[in-house]
Amino acid sequence: MLKEPRLAVLVVSATIFALATTFVALRFYSKIMIVKKFRHHDYWSLLAWSIDFAFSFSLFYATAKGLGLPAADIKPENRGSITRATFTFTVLYNPALMTVKTSILVFYLTFARGEKLFRLGTYLTLFVVNVSGLALTFLTIFQCRPVGSVLLPTLPATASCTSVITLYLSSAPVNIITDIAILFLPMPILTKMHLPRRQKYILIITFGFGFFVTVVDVIRIAYLQEAVTETRLTSQSRPIHSGSLISISSSAALSFMWSVVEVNMSVICTNVPLLKPLIARIMPRMIGVSGKRHGRTAGAGNPPREIQGIGPSTNISLSAIDPVNHSGSRCDHPGSSDEDVDDDNLALSGVQSAEFQPGVAFVEFLRLKRPKNMLKLNNRESLAPIALVTLVFWLWGFSYGLLGNLSNHLQAVLGLDTWESLGIHAAYFSGYLVSPVTLGRWVLKGWGYKATLITGLSVYACGTLIFWPSAVLSSFPAFIVSNFIVGSGLGVLETAANSFIALCGPQENAEIRLNISQGIQAIASVVSPLLSEEVLFKNVTNVSALINAQWTYLSIAFFDLLLAAALYYLPIPEAPDDDLEQIAIRCRGDGSSKMLGVPVIWLTLSLGVGSLYLYVAGQEVLATSFESLVTASNLRSNLTAFDYVTIGHTVFAVGRFLTALALWFLNPRWVLMIAYAGMVIFSTLCLKTSGLTAVAMGLLIYLFESGAFSTLFAICLRGMGKHTKTAASLLASAIGGGAFLPFVQRAVSTSYGVSYSYSVLVAIFSTGAIFPLYLNLAPAAKRQVDPVAHTYEDSQLQVLCYKTKVILVVMRME
Repeated sequence: MLKEPRLAVLVVSATIFALATTFVALRFYSKIMIVKKFRHHDYWSLLAWSIDFAFSFSLFYATAKGLGLPAADIKPENRGSITRATFTFTVLYNPALMTVKTSILVFYLTFARGEKLFRLGTYLTLFVVNVSGLALTFLTIFQCRPVGSVLLPTLPATASCTSVITLYLSSAPVNIITDIAILFLPMPILTKMHLPRRQKYILIITFGFGFFVTVVDVIRIAYLQEAVTETRLTSQSRPIHSGSLISISSSAALSFMWSVVEVNMSVICTNVPLLKPLIARIMPRMIGVSGKRHGRTAGAGNPPREIQGIGPSTNISLSAIDPVNHSGSRCDHPGSSDEDVDDDNLALSGVQSAEFQPGVAFVEFLRLKRPKNMLKLNNRESLAPIALVTLVFWLWGFSYGLLGNLSNHLQAVLGLDTWESLGIHAAYFSGYLVSPVTLGRWVLKGWGYKATLITGLSVYACGTLIFWPSAVLSSFPAFIVSNFIVGSGLGVLETAANSFIALCGPQENAEIRLNISQGIQAIASVVSPLLSEEVLFKNVTNVSALINAQWTYLSIAFFDLLLAAALYYLPIPEAPDDDLEQIAIRCRGDGSSKMLGVPVIWLTLSLGVGSLYLYVAGQEVLATSFESLVTASNLRSNLTAFDYVTIGHTVFAVGRFLTALALWFLNPRWVLMIAYAGMVIFSTLCLKTSGLTAVAMGLLIYLFESGAFSTLFAICLRGMGKHTKTAASLLASAIGGGAFLPFVQRAVSTSYGVSYSYSVLVAIFSTGAIFPLYLNLAPAAKRQVDPVAHTYEDSQLQVLCYKTKVILVVMRME
């Protein structure tokens, strides 16, 4: 780290600002001299550069006055100037980024008018950018109480200020999320365009320059973290003053420099796609455009070309307008208007006519087969898509273990008590209560499994990004929020992934497939805590050490997003509601069977959701208390409590594969009954015994509860027909049962001891066992949930026979 980074700050900031100014000048030269037309995003771009000028100049001025020097080396008469310049700089940072991102997003809205999802995503990103930008701007302005003290070179004893570095670090996840959204939003449209490969690559690379903004943002955050570390001792009891304390931090000065680089790199990347008309005029061969085409005279009167999708409702204005003669040609063709053809889409033109077809997937480019109906797949055909979704299972199992282990370290560093730790745990599972029945069901019903998996991964990545600075800021509320968002993302993922595995392939093997996939997820949950405990977080005893471990979670977030991008281009099978209804009719008839005046399918689902809620509650009661049980047992062993927990997780993982094996021979409802019986019996024995025996009984609870979730989930989907996806969302929401009942167990444990608190576990599992009893005693429920071989083929044959009968009846009537 440079001790006096003033020269580096000044040179780098001035250079990148000059480069950004050059790109802005070239853009407006192109608009004035070639395109001869201004659009809304051009005015936003001009406003962004104006704010950027003031933003960058304030850093130049503060650096010239001594920003970055040790406090003793700063002249007293310059302190006030540095404070005011620094305040101006910090206030303008968010407006500068906000206007730059607004400029590119408004530009996005000028093309692909027929792509509703693209426009929805653009509007949503635009909303997040501007709302967060305005909120952070006001937080920066009013960072001190009283407000005027922010401009004083020395902070009065009666005043208090929020650290500017803290504000910057808190806004980092929003910046990265919106940067990535802006980067990926146009890619599906660009990759679907029918262009020569070279021109398509050039187009994608042009819009992909935003990747560098994300890289710069990550570097900036690294310096912000270092600044927080340097000032933690002095700011632990007193917030950082925006001027006086930052003046002695070289890391803070360098983080300011990277803020300038970030904003100006955003300006550059915003202008690069709009330089196409200028490049086409000067160096047409560089971008694969014929020079002869751009040498025609204005009198040629060539009509603008619109790129038409399939169907009249799709109008993607990615025109190949000649930048030399477009203005003359517009007048020669009645009916053309500014709304029909966007001059700025010269940035997207590449050939005489580029065809865009929304119905043509990128799988053609990858030479992959088109996805089939998952209900029609046999075991061999279903292997590839199941393996892909199982990778998602592995990902969340691995990251869940890392998050849980880091949570333990963070709780120790922050000095959180048991109740606060349970609060973090509850925040995570509360996300499951909300997201599956709202976001998950909406996306799954409207756009299918691929979109739901991508949505879940994206929300999960957002939560991980917010989790990243939580430890650096030592913020308990931020940690609560990040865990809630992570849980929400996983809730959406589980809505899609569990039902996908259950439905993809022969329906009689649904429970087997889901237990195997969940078993792989359980293995990841065993491996990741070991890795984190022995490698990643081995010596994490303070926040400074915890900062270095945070990069793991940034990597997880980026991997999530890359996996989401890959899923978009891969052929993911779907399950149409009509076909699901055919299968349900084959299994349960017309669905008119009722019990207690309620249709059987809804009674089964209701009891199943309740049982799953209680099962997850019991699972988390055991997970949060087992280490305490081991400690209270006073075992004379070389194994630690963590070792016994690891053994329990290993038994849990093995149990899922054993359950899959048992399901090959036994009816699923019998297996579920055995699992619940084992949970109740060994919970009772754990309650009644002590020492090593109690610990052994606890490990057996892990064994019997291992396969219950997957088996129960798959059983409840049977016979639901067109309501299968709704059922999947309700079942995923039931995972939220892990949020609250651990508090009850802890309260009983505090009053009566750990062993007695397992009476809560006995009560939970005993109540949950009502569902398998119902399945095994009610004949209508048996007919609904018992597996039927060759279900899809039989249902199609049944429908064909029905249609044939109808035709014969009609013929007889005639």
